[in-house]
Amino acid sequence: MLNILIASFVLLSAGIIQSADGEYPPRTKLRSSYMNLSLSQVQSMSNISIRKKDKWGFYGHSTIIHRYEEKSINGDGVVIDHATGLMWHQSGSSDYMRWDNARNWIGNLNYRKYAGYQDWRLPTLEEAVSLLEPGRRINNLYIDPVFNDEQWGIWSGDIYGAKGVWSVYFSLGNVRWNVKNRYVRPVRSLK
Repeated sequence: MLNILIASFVLLSAGIIQSADGEYPPRTKLRSSYMNLSLSQVQSMSNISIRKKDKWGFYGHSTIIHRYEEKSINGDGVVIDHATGLMWHQSGSSDYMRWDNARNWIGNLNYRKYAGYQDWRLPTLEEAVSLLEPGRRINNLYIDPVFNDEQWGIWSGDIYGAKGVWSVYFSLGNVRWNVKNRYVRPVRSLK
């Protein structure tokens, strides 16, 4: 029985057989609602390989094998990740800003119906961390070059107590809580 399960997992991972919902391989489900996350919760997130822990977060990368598709919808650039079922704003904000201003920036994006949608939001930390690549790419960041390379660090919607907000740094390949300025890379869940 164990050999059948292992063989099925290998075939499913290789995309040779499909999951019950028709995905090749099945989507990795990531949390989409915001939380107040402790340091230990962040350091024990799934789908992450941690190189080094520190008192603010960790250095590491996602273990998700992405299937990105760059698209233009109504002239607006998006990146669809078929591995997670997420649609990302391809370029994100051109300016870095405080967290409360980031939420306003997304509100304006929704008002304008970017790519025809009004449900853009800040990513959860799990969603933002899913973009971290294991090594620096052509753009010298730990993120796939399908994304704009201006955003060296982005906000998440998750907080760290009363001390700060969790963010992801593509420049260093790490995750930290902080209260400084970051860029915004909105996301939405595909239905």
